[in-house]
Amino acid sequence: MLMRDPILYRIKKAHHHRTGNKWCIYPMYDFAHGQSDSIENITHSICTMEFIPHRELYDWLIEKLEIYPSHQYEFARRNVNYTITSKRKLLQLVTEKHVEAWDDPRMPTISGLRRRGYPASSIRNFCDRIGIGKRENLVDIGLLEFFVREDLNKTAHRVMAVLDPIQLTISNYPESQTENLLVENNPEDETSEHREVPFTNKLWIEREDFKEEMEKKWFRLAPGAMVRLKGAYIIKCIDFKKDAHGNVSEIICEYIPESKSGNDISGIHVKGTIHWVSQIHAASAEVRLYDRLFKVENPASEEGDFLEYINPNSLQIISKAFIEPSLVNAQLGQAFQFIRKGYFVLDKKSTSHKLIFNRTVTLKDNWVKVQGK
Repeated sequence: MLMRDPILYRIKKAHHHRTGNKWCIYPMYDFAHGQSDSIENITHSICTMEFIPHRELYDWLIEKLEIYPSHQYEFARRNVNYTITSKRKLLQLVTEKHVEAWDDPRMPTISGLRRRGYPASSIRNFCDRIGIGKRENLVDIGLLEFFVREDLNKTAHRVMAVLDPIQLTISNYPESQTENLLVENNPEDETSEHREVPFTNKLWIEREDFKEEMEKKWFRLAPGAMVRLKGAYIIKCIDFKKDAHGNVSEIICEYIPESKSGNDISGIHVKGTIHWVSQIHAASAEVRLYDRLFKVENPASEEGDFLEYINPNSLQIISKAFIEPSLVNAQLGQAFQFIRKGYFVLDKKSTSHKLIFNRTVTLKDNWVKVQGK
């Protein structure tokens, strides 16, 4: 039907916001498509399946105009679940301020993926795995995240950051002493070096690593329990303090001097290892925890406005986390694994006065578990 009486251009004698009154002829997409590709010497003009009926006119115009023979190829759109790829809807998300901009780390744009810290190689591996086809398909975003983790596991430096801090005091460690401990950057990389991390008697640890009462199969801190501090010593909890509101404000521990990481101690075995940051050496940073933009698998197919299905928890901002001092020198594009927390990258809006880290991906795919709850 398209070849029966195709519309090639429109004539409109009106003022144009860009060219003024210079032109009155405006080519239609079908007329301009092949010529634009030909001018740029495009060999493969890749389109989605709805362009199949237009290919005959595309080829006919190139043949009759005797120009460079670009060729149109059609493939099914590769949709990813829990997001959208429609440019119109993505534009709406930006213009209505549901996201920060086109490079918001929740956006399925190249700039968004880059800002979130997705390595280019992981995106290419993802595309190779899912392949191309002529049938519409909805790809699990968990597969993309798998390739991201696989890539970052080999390259990211392991560092320590405490996102929900509580004070830990080692009562029998000298108060005025600072000890520089060697911690490996990446155990998966044989060429990776070690870095120095300062250790003192007052540390920040994660609040979730302590319980007021010991429980079965609990391998972290509780009264009487022992754990190893990553790259440091084995400690034993002997007491804790509460504030005026009844919340635990400080954990009191003792350390075993001969238990320094790398030393074998007979008769002492601990199952848990937790991360930490020295209080007086810690730097502060804003940490942004990004998750999936939509709370339903295919927002484009749901009834009503797709905006109703935006995940309200797609961004959680931790305004003041504590990070080890080495992260002050973090560079844009450099990947880090915050031990036990996930993979992170420095945000482009970071300054020397305010460090901002974006979560690229969690250590494990816990979306199904969260949805179940």
